[in-house]
Amino acid sequence: MVSSARTRRRGRSKSSSRNARNRTNLQKPNGVIGPRVQRVGGERFAIVCVDPAKHRSEWMMADYFGNVLIQPQTLEHKAVFFKLAVEQIRQAQEQHHIQDMIVVVERTGNYYLPPKRAFASAGFDTRTVHPFATKQYRQPADPGNKTDETDLYAQHRAAVAGFGLYEFELESPYRELRFRARHRRNLVENAAALACRIRDHLHLAMPGYADLFDRLFEFPAPLAMARRCDSPAMMLQLGQIGLSQYLRDNKIRHRGRTIDRVLAWAAQATHDDIQDGPMHYAIWTDLHELYQHFRRKTSNLEQQLASGLARTPYVRLLAIPGINVVSAAELAGEMGPIKRYANANAITGRSGLYPSRHQSDQTDYDSGPIIRQANRRLRCALMRIADNLACHCNYYRGQAEVDQTRGVDKRASRVKIAKRFSRLALACVAGDEPMRHPCFQQPDSILEKLRRFHHDHETPIGCLMEDLHATVPQLPYNTRHHEAQVVAAVLEKQTERHRGGVAIGELLPAVLARLGVNTTTSKENRDRP
Repeated sequence: MVSSARTRRRGRSKSSSRNARNRTNLQKPNGVIGPRVQRVGGERFAIVCVDPAKHRSEWMMADYFGNVLIQPQTLEHKAVFFKLAVEQIRQAQEQHHIQDMIVVVERTGNYYLPPKRAFASAGFDTRTVHPFATKQYRQPADPGNKTDETDLYAQHRAAVAGFGLYEFELESPYRELRFRARHRRNLVENAAALACRIRDHLHLAMPGYADLFDRLFEFPAPLAMARRCDSPAMMLQLGQIGLSQYLRDNKIRHRGRTIDRVLAWAAQATHDDIQDGPMHYAIWTDLHELYQHFRRKTSNLEQQLASGLARTPYVRLLAIPGINVVSAAELAGEMGPIKRYANANAITGRSGLYPSRHQSDQTDYDSGPIIRQANRRLRCALMRIADNLACHCNYYRGQAEVDQTRGVDKRASRVKIAKRFSRLALACVAGDEPMRHPCFQQPDSILEKLRRFHHDHETPIGCLMEDLHATVPQLPYNTRHHEAQVVAAVLEKQTERHRGGVAIGELLPAVLARLGVNTTTSKENRDRP
């Protein structure tokens, strides 16, 4: 009985999956060439295949049926050779009466960009084919034989099957957001690796010093004292007065108990000469200078990310507790314009956040691990947001705790949160209706979160006001009254303080004016029961 019920369930799953897809064309949606081939005929439709390398490419030209029109040959990545190849293609078009054609370039790292740009600038319909598609169409015809020539033949078969795909170009500011977010991520990873090396050499120079502080790199005082004194004996020699005076001279904020903790460690540390101690001291100080350089560059990139985010509707995601400027900017750069996604399944489908499936006859394993082939950077951006939501958003934190009590794997729980967030992000970014999601019961202020971010990064006041003014048109109409109340409250605190923040207090009324609410009205509404 159990096996028969399982068989019926799997049979229903198989039939339901067929009905759910209801596909009308077997080719990829952005790789369809069938209507164009039908219009001119297969012998009048040509496909130019390009297999790029770093300095040169192999290319050929054949019609739709596979008849070779230009034999495979080498193309140097220089302007004169690109012009020569374009002339050869135009001559072949006239000689064989080609009425329509496409150029497919295999996407191999960044090496495919020069030939792709050259053929696109010549006016040809230029597309890309993934190396996985080339591999799958090469292996059945030429097993165990991979050459540039066999790759070209496989690219032709892939293009005929609809795997020569359009590659959408990101427009500004999404393009800049993507580059800056990826560059920042690389700097953060390099800085993290440097921090580990600094800890190692600092421990070899002064054993046990780094263990005194839980957050060694978040506050400047611990490493500043270690840089001033290369041994415990020197710390004891300077004492509390000398160390405190040194920190004050360098305008480094510190606490007296921090110095007391360091002196207590120095009194108990060994005073014997450490072998190669001066060398380790020189190494970690050099690495620390490089680390500080990375941190400064990262801070500058984060300011630029905030400016780019303020000019996109993705800035609305800042109203969700747990999402900060950097994570929203990374998501905007990886996703691009929200109009390219028909539904939330398109987001998780592109990022590969769905289980793999193996179905054959009555066998149907539809709950496997998430698929491997996906846009990994978009997946990472969504998963980082899922981690933040599980830690800082009450609604998603409750779901994560429920999954934990049920024994659900943490990774599976984060995937569920990312899936739910994708639906919320699509509605929040693409829509303009009031959000009734539970996490919006106490939403964060978008303008205030952006202002605090710039305050922490010490952004010039002019850049801050430009970003605030650029954010206002991106806000949904139903949130502007809430934003005006928060801005008015900040303005009131700045005016009561009488010191510090005078510039922002003088400029915030301009933001209120753009929101369409004056200070008096906002204050009356805030005091109304």
